[in-house]
Amino acid sequence: MASAPKNRAFWRTDWFVGLLVSAVATVALLTTGLAASLELRFYDIASASKARLPSDQIAIIAIDDLSVSKLGRWPWPRNYHAELIDLLAQAQPAAIVQTIFFFEPQLDTGLVHIQKLKALMAEAGEMANQEAIDKAFAEAEIALNHDAALAQSIRGAGNVLLPVVFKWGVARSAPDRSLPEFWMRAGVSVSATDFFPAEQGQFPMDELSQASAGGGHLNQMLDPDGVVRTEPLWINAGGKAVPSLALSAVVQALDLSATDVRFVPGKGLQLGNLHIATDEHASMLPQFYATRNGKPAFPVTSFYDVLTQKVPAAKYQGKIVIIGATAAGIGVQFPVAGQMALSPAETTAHVTSSLLEQHATSQPAWADWVGVIALLLVSAYLMGVLGTLSAPVAAMLTALALVGLVGGEYLLLVNSAVWVKLLLPAMVLAIGHIGLTTKRFWMVELGKTQSDAESAEANRMMGLALQGQGQLDMAFDRFRRVPASDAVRENLYQLALDFERKRQFNKALAVYEYIAAQDPEFKDVKLKRVQAQRLSNSIVMRRDEKLITAAVFENETIEKPTLGRYTLDAELGKGAMGVVYRGLDPKIGRVVALKTMALAEEFSGDELVDARARFFREAETAGRLQHPNIVTIFDAGEESDLAYIAMEFVGGTDLVKHTKPENLLPVVTVLSIVSRVSLALDYAHRQQVVHRDIKPANIMFEPDTNAVKVTDFGIARISDSYKTKTGLVLGTPSFMSPEQLAGASADGRSDLYSLGVTLYQLLTGVLPFRGDSMAELMYKITHEEAVDVRLRRPDLTEELARLVQRAVMKAPEARFQTGAEFALCLEKYITNQGNISPEAVQAVTVDITMQNTIPLKRPARPAPDIEI
Repeated sequence: MASAPKNRAFWRTDWFVGLLVSAVATVALLTTGLAASLELRFYDIASASKARLPSDQIAIIAIDDLSVSKLGRWPWPRNYHAELIDLLAQAQPAAIVQTIFFFEPQLDTGLVHIQKLKALMAEAGEMANQEAIDKAFAEAEIALNHDAALAQSIRGAGNVLLPVVFKWGVARSAPDRSLPEFWMRAGVSVSATDFFPAEQGQFPMDELSQASAGGGHLNQMLDPDGVVRTEPLWINAGGKAVPSLALSAVVQALDLSATDVRFVPGKGLQLGNLHIATDEHASMLPQFYATRNGKPAFPVTSFYDVLTQKVPAAKYQGKIVIIGATAAGIGVQFPVAGQMALSPAETTAHVTSSLLEQHATSQPAWADWVGVIALLLVSAYLMGVLGTLSAPVAAMLTALALVGLVGGEYLLLVNSAVWVKLLLPAMVLAIGHIGLTTKRFWMVELGKTQSDAESAEANRMMGLALQGQGQLDMAFDRFRRVPASDAVRENLYQLALDFERKRQFNKALAVYEYIAAQDPEFKDVKLKRVQAQRLSNSIVMRRDEKLITAAVFENETIEKPTLGRYTLDAELGKGAMGVVYRGLDPKIGRVVALKTMALAEEFSGDELVDARARFFREAETAGRLQHPNIVTIFDAGEESDLAYIAMEFVGGTDLVKHTKPENLLPVVTVLSIVSRVSLALDYAHRQQVVHRDIKPANIMFEPDTNAVKVTDFGIARISDSYKTKTGLVLGTPSFMSPEQLAGASADGRSDLYSLGVTLYQLLTGVLPFRGDSMAELMYKITHEEAVDVRLRRPDLTEELARLVQRAVMKAPEARFQTGAEFALCLEKYITNQGNISPEAVQAVTVDITMQNTIPLKRPARPAPDIEI
């Protein structure tokens, strides 16, 4: 007993609370992605604050709104691009970088007509002025073949780079198509497997690709928040290292060879004399330069102005010229670090400048260790230091530590371009400080109010315990002793729902009214009161047992009723012993059928005691049967004089609808069903259980799965038990054996007779014995022979007729003696397609001893839907 206070002190210590808060905060921030998201936003802010100037060797020619309005709708004829490249080539720029995709040929309709005319002229034969005509056609073809003109301009410039785009994914063993080898000018010596994989590349037209000086990928790598912060300098396209367009531009501009480009994982990229910080996959964090005085980081000139020479091409001498679309509706734009959105051309300009100026932000390997050490120091501070300080001193030290962590990360990013992630330790520190401060305040306040709340909490906990035990009335009394609060009202609300589940709507109404007196707007209490009032008035009362009405199931706002631990959700029908419901076992999520009987409504006194014993004897008897063709019993119980049995929920329907002449099943299907029922009865009889009520209504059949189940051992008796009352007539008269009607002791052969009658009805659509009165029917069953099935249905064979006749013989010893014998005859008939002699039917016997240890092997038979 002395250890209890010590244990309580242990859980309340500052060091334990500090450890717990640190661990929980760290896990929560990492798993929810909050820490990563805040780190990315913080990086954007710091990156935009860097006082870095972009390279003055980069210029952008934009396909802007002015160009589109002047030159016409996009896409333009490619001779516009050719003319621009020709103008730029005269100025001798360091590189011309196209970010426009030229994936498909562009055929001028005039060119198509010229080629048709040329073919027709050739067919017509040579003319007097043929040389002049050929020259005119050639000039027309050259003027209208814009792709050829563009290829000629690209080839003439000698330094035009074209883009290719890939889909991110798993790298294939070979690329979609081969790129020219000179596109690999910015190649690397390491394996392409070190880079991010890509597939399904879209390449420039071969004519343009062969004319270009090279190119590179224009893929954008998006972070989880959809922002571009990273540039993959190479990607792995089918085992080839394809450089980025920006990297190719720098290699072209600096006239570097493949030996001048070196990438060492973990150390970075060497471009001649330039060193670029990258990660192990050759991805860099470029600088996205901020606008200054409202002007973009790089000079942007309209495509139209350059094409019309309003802006002289000479201004681009020695520069890297990037051509791309910025007009609304042309291409896509992506948000980047520190800016809302940039076009691919603008993004390429920023990345190219970052390479030229060595402005990449690095994430050295030691940066992760610094973050881990900072997190450990914060945890140590929360566990061992914070709790020993006064509140003002603790607040001051925590504030200084927060400034140091956040400010340190910011200064490293802005001044040194080094990203050390310290926001996670900073957030854990802030959360830990708040948690420990709250804990101190809570402990003080708890000490003040504990004595006042002790009694109320004891009553509330007792109410919850009583509610859990099902003593709902006593739980209501306890909850009413607790001062009003939202928590207690929630407990009361759940109690009212439990009353609803028990179908005690008048008591649920009392709880809802008690809640409404405290807070009329609490949850949906107004609606619940009205519903409970209506259901309380409408439900029929019989000896204090409330019957479940359809309104309870149909109203989605009313809690589903329960019976024992089972939740009821629909009424399936009414059986011999009461109502049958579909329910759910919440412990294992199993759907069950619940057969009920309101015993107190039908019996009283000694009869009630006997009926209750009889009901549970049914569960005991049926529960012993475990057979694939017998419905399994799971549980039995009683609640408020309503006894129930939880059994297997069986799909499909009973065979009653298939006893109608217009809806008969194929003969083979009928024989297969009856065969399986015979084996089920054979199993039950060997367990000393007689069904006593075999009929189509008690045989379930699922056509889709061909499943057969015998159900409702509702009046079964243990045949050798002293509890059997001989002389008691139980069952359905049309299917009862003569010995049953006579009140004699019946055994398994009586069930087989009932099954024979069922077989007769399933084959013909009529019963073998019918009468205008019960007396006449009973007389025919006990004295007259059944009419030959062939008189009811002539297409049946003589052999099958003899088999059915034997099944419904008056004398038990003349019938099949066991279910296994009956099933074997049926199986032999099916297997031999009816070729079974009368002597064979009479001679079939089964070794019962063997049946107890070896299951009957059923021969193969045709599909059940094939008629004989």
